[in-house]
Amino acid sequence: MKKIEAIIKPFKLDEVREALSDLGITGLTVTEVKGFGRQKGHTELYRGAEYVVDFLPKIKVEIVIGDDLVEQAMECIIKAAHTGKIGDGKIFVLPVEQVVRIRTGETNEDAI
Repeated sequence: MKKIEAIIKPFKLDEVREALSDLGITGLTVTEVKGFGRQKGHTELYRGAEYVVDFLPKIKVEIVIGDDLVEQAMECIIKAAHTGKIGDGKIFVLPVEQVVRIRTGETNEDAI
């Protein structure tokens, strides 16, 4: 099992969710996060004063899936989240040792 964490632009969330649903992935966790990479933030004007926004709003999507779906899920996320502009995001793939569904006690693949 693997955990995929994808950091994407907020307006791409619906497209990513739909693409993953079409793949048969039924559960995901979404968190509003802030950060920056090569974008390095930007400047904004507010009430006549210019200020620097260092941390840009992003969305973190987390899913835990079987090893057989990892490549397909990554492709779905890349296609759905791609704009071609800086700040499209990143995907991280991490190993998952164990999963337990609290309600039923099911473990590992059965709990996903």
